[in-house]
Amino acid sequence: MISFITRYFSSLWEFITAPLRLVWRGISKLFPPRDCTIMDTSDGTVSTYQQSSFWRFTKFCVITTMTIWAAWSTYVYIYHRPLLQKRTQQLEQIRTKHNRQTADLKIYLKKYNDLARDLNINDDKILKSDKLSDLEKENLLNTRSKTIGELDFLRTRIVEMMMDETYTPEFDKISEITLDFELVRNENDTLKQKHQTILESAAEISNADNQIINAVSKLTNENIEELHNQLKKINSSISKLGLNESQLINQANNYSNQLIGGIYVPVKISKNANAKYQKIAQDIEKWHGLNRLTKILPIGAPVENKVITSPFGTREDPFTKTKKQHKGIDFAGKIGTELYAVAPGRVISAGDRTGYGTTVEIDHGLGFTTLYAHLSKVMVSRGDWVRPGTVVGLGGSSGRSTGPHLHYEIRYKGTPFNPTNFVKD
Repeated sequence: MISFITRYFSSLWEFITAPLRLVWRGISKLFPPRDCTIMDTSDGTVSTYQQSSFWRFTKFCVITTMTIWAAWSTYVYIYHRPLLQKRTQQLEQIRTKHNRQTADLKIYLKKYNDLARDLNINDDKILKSDKLSDLEKENLLNTRSKTIGELDFLRTRIVEMMMDETYTPEFDKISEITLDFELVRNENDTLKQKHQTILESAAEISNADNQIINAVSKLTNENIEELHNQLKKINSSISKLGLNESQLINQANNYSNQLIGGIYVPVKISKNANAKYQKIAQDIEKWHGLNRLTKILPIGAPVENKVITSPFGTREDPFTKTKKQHKGIDFAGKIGTELYAVAPGRVISAGDRTGYGTTVEIDHGLGFTTLYAHLSKVMVSRGDWVRPGTVVGLGGSSGRSTGPHLHYEIRYKGTPFNPTNFVKD
């Protein structure tokens, strides 16, 4: 044995632990180490780490144990709960039967004691029969026999109660029926009172419901009208883009980011409900969409002075003196003029761009982006989230420019369009 160990194993400990190492090699084959890669979508960095065989085997054991435990718990809960309910019902029936038997026993014992007392009194009178007439003696003997018969009957009933498992109480059946009748009548009176209270409460609720519906309808209509007025000036612009208000409302309700918030979950009203509830749900959804549109769309001027020096459209190129399409509008300004974000969004470009010089481009969602060109300095970085009023850069004359100004574009799905209606008050 020792020669075998020394031949194939370097030490006794290696011989003892050989089965464990064999098992572990099998586990390692089933759960080999695995490389995992995680990418951070915010900055594009990629991290790699390795899950060891021990970690994967441990995770497998934990998951398996939790699954078995959950399955066993579910089985015990589903299988034993009906049994427990059945046992509880049986126990309640036994308790009720016991209470009735106890009530019967008390009645029997009281009657038995009364008869035993009457029998003793009667026996005492018979013992003193010397002073009684024959008729009185006969009456006493008859009474004694009757009392003994009643005692025998009660004794039989008590023995039956104690020994017979199928015994059914009898003495309080009529009283129980009377009690049940009284309980049902009282319950009926209580239900009538509750029904009347419910009718009164329903009337109050209906009245309050109508008042609330009217108030909410008025409020939503007023807000919808106000939001319509705010968006009225850009209706012609969005129509030229092939969009309409309903499309934009639907897109706005289903758009989300960390500045605007999550998507809108509409109020679900049954088709069988009153039409007024359908109407108020539709108005609320419309108001919510319009409200989000006023926040998402890049409406407003990016500079304070709002002096436009060159509009959108065909113009004479200041360098070539030929007719050329001007894809944005130019605002007058000095070098260092602060330029503001007009709507919440994320910076998708910040830096030099051919012809535009130093630029900043912001994605506002729904396909709309804004472009600031010819800047002297960029105040944001690619990937930054900006709010309305955030300074994104300073005016300048970089790139293909004849002097300090801001070249401003609004694009829909990458194509510039006339932003004039968006920047006007």
